[in-house]
Amino acid sequence: MTSAHPHTASVRARVPLTAVRAGKPPPGAVPGRGGGPELVSFRRLRDGRDHTAYVVPPLGDEPLVRIHSECFTGDVLGSTRCDCGSQLDEALRRLLDEGGVLLYLRQEGRGIGLYNKLDAYLLQDRDVDTYEANRMLGRGADERDYEVAAQMLLALGLPRVRLLTNNPDKVGQLVTHGIAVTAVEPTAVHLTPDSARYLRAKREIGGHTFASTASTASSFSLPAPSPRKRR
Repeated sequence: MTSAHPHTASVRARVPLTAVRAGKPPPGAVPGRGGGPELVSFRRLRDGRDHTAYVVPPLGDEPLVRIHSECFTGDVLGSTRCDCGSQLDEALRRLLDEGGVLLYLRQEGRGIGLYNKLDAYLLQDRDVDTYEANRMLGRGADERDYEVAAQMLLALGLPRVRLLTNNPDKVGQLVTHGIAVTAVEPTAVHLTPDSARYLRAKREIGGHTFASTASTASSFSLPAPSPRKRR
């Protein structure tokens, strides 16, 4: 991540698409360019993967943007081991209410792929945190690269955005690659008994920020796992 400006990408296709999962489109919206929601594909993305953008008008000069990394277990199956599916639903509801863009990136398992992520789950079941589990598989703790997200936003003509995230790395990478992040809006804390250790690791190791409430503070005060050397 050394370049100040990402390689140039362009829009490949715009497909009218109403997301029933998110509810009904805004009143009076007509599917199609300039009307209702569209699913957008791209050319010349740096990593060559099939990333997509779900664009919900109106956008304005500084639209709300959610960068969401693919999570089969959370997004499709509704797994309670992570907060991914709940964050996706939250983002779609927000976009429906006020417009904006969902960037859906094919970076399963923080970039290590689905099969490796499932192997990491087995390690986590032995009291290994989610980041260390990736390392034990010979992969990076977080291999996600958000340069493609910057490419997509620039291809859409959106150089200034409000970002819906708890992850400061997303903000830093977008800025590095030429996107002005004018505001950061946190997602809600989607806590379940199964995800408490995972969310704690995101906060304490990954540097994610969470809204502070009495309920989350109590849940995140679970006995800490055995100290492990951070790399």
